[in-house]
Amino acid sequence: MSSERIRGEEAFHDAWAAGERVEGISLKAMFEGCTAVEHHYILGRLGEMRGRKLLDVGAGLGETSVYFARRGAEVTASDVSGGMLQFAGALAAHHGVTIGLVQAAADALPFPDGSFDIVYIANALHHVSDIPAAVRELHRVLRPGGTFVSIDPIAYNPAINVYRRMAMGVRTEDEHPLRRADVAAIREPFSRSEVRMFWLLGLLLFAKFFFVDRVDPNADRYWKRIFRVERQIRWWFRPLAALDRVLLSVLPPLGWWCWNVVVVARK
Repeated sequence: MSSERIRGEEAFHDAWAAGERVEGISLKAMFEGCTAVEHHYILGRLGEMRGRKLLDVGAGLGETSVYFARRGAEVTASDVSGGMLQFAGALAAHHGVTIGLVQAAADALPFPDGSFDIVYIANALHHVSDIPAAVRELHRVLRPGGTFVSIDPIAYNPAINVYRRMAMGVRTEDEHPLRRADVAAIREPFSRSEVRMFWLLGLLLFAKFFFVDRVDPNADRYWKRIFRVERQIRWWFRPLAALDRVLLSVLPPLGWWCWNVVVVARK
């Protein structure tokens, strides 16, 4: 990424981190709650974590880093934002684990080739200007036979695109949800890969937040709220998730109208 773009991302995410509290983050809800459908799938693919070296790229507030460190992984968190890394370190201390902290962009990582058993990047590739270049760098630091995991939003659903335009105060201007070509570019360097899409009818929760709960999308990030209020929305979400599984198994092309895409690949 250009230095100007990195500075913009860093300033935005530093400000975000400054407004958060470690006590307000529920790791259990984010990885094991009913709304954590992407992570249910990913955890099933990763298996035992103890002793494995994991790089969390674009680590943000550090939820992924800390969750996997608690499961026994040796975790390094990288991010362009020093504020986010500072928060991630505080979150790790709050949970009694230690993680490495490295300030770096996804396309310029300061690690030797083949350094990690797992490279995990969530909600970060859609911030990168050159996705193929970033993925080549992520592929480089992954050991042969290692596992790559990415989660990012998809570009095509008109309802979620309306939400994105409404929530510009909690997004950076240069974000670009993934298109088909971007997903193909993510898969390209790897010997094997799986792609799964999530949140089709489940996106009705966003309508509930706006029309029923009257939550300002610029005051509360809906993609974080789904975990924070997971207990209260289970009875809404579980039937929608079940319908999503049926629809996407019968009509896979509907996946491109989902909110998120997960890629799990092997080097």
